[in-house]
Amino acid sequence: MEKSFEMYGEIIRNCDALLIGAGAGMSVDSGLPDFRGNEGFWRAYPPLAKLGIRFEEMANPRWFRDDPELAWGFYGHRYNLYQKVKPHPGYFILRDWIAHLKLPHFVYTSNVDGHFIKAGWVNQILECHGSLMHLQCMNSCGQGTWSMTESVHKKFEVCPKSLICKTPLPVCPKCGNLARPNILMFSDFDWDTSRNLRQHKRLSQWLIKHGGKNLLIMEFGAGLNVPTVRSFCEKAWLSFNCQMLRINPRDSQVANGIHSIRKGALDTLQGLDKYI
Repeated sequence: MEKSFEMYGEIIRNCDALLIGAGAGMSVDSGLPDFRGNEGFWRAYPPLAKLGIRFEEMANPRWFRDDPELAWGFYGHRYNLYQKVKPHPGYFILRDWIAHLKLPHFVYTSNVDGHFIKAGWVNQILECHGSLMHLQCMNSCGQGTWSMTESVHKKFEVCPKSLICKTPLPVCPKCGNLARPNILMFSDFDWDTSRNLRQHKRLSQWLIKHGGKNLLIMEFGAGLNVPTVRSFCEKAWLSFNCQMLRINPRDSQVANGIHSIRKGALDTLQGLDKYI
């Protein structure tokens, strides 16, 4: 593995631009729960285990209409956790490489925890499933999206036995109706895409400028269960005929021509760091 790390380190040092793809495996190394499979989800949320509600069922906008206190109990708990947990050192290793090598870079992530932004990315990021750090109106009144921190308490009070939110629920600053996270959920036809489209525009402009150069794609923790990031990275690899490195301890299989490391994101970044 050390020889492989040395080789991959040389690829990173010699690239002209870096496209980072990140799935749930990137967040898990920060200590955030892995919702892959019912058992992992229910360990994190025992009240939902008692009700037999799966992640795919709970992550549905209908709960904000049918039981908003439970919906905000679930998302409020996740918001508390995302705010409490710090991004792991791997995020900052990437930042150091980018600064040291003066690399043009962009992040494409399905994670809604805001950890890349916490770690210093601002405009060079596309959160393809949205962000729990932003809200939208349930009434689609034209308000657009806004930052969670502008309209809620620093922490949601959530009953551990029922998962019911005890904190006053977030409301739209324009019309006063209930707000929901600006996240793409399952069976979600009301997701406000305005923020996402602005990010897409920036990514498209970046790829036009840097995709034709010696581009390197590094994909971290992007699984097969919800393959949005995985599919995006593979399509970009084919489109630009560039180098790609997949880091994944479970779903590490690759097409011919893609490099693969069967390890977690943090372990890999720390292992590579000595060669950058």
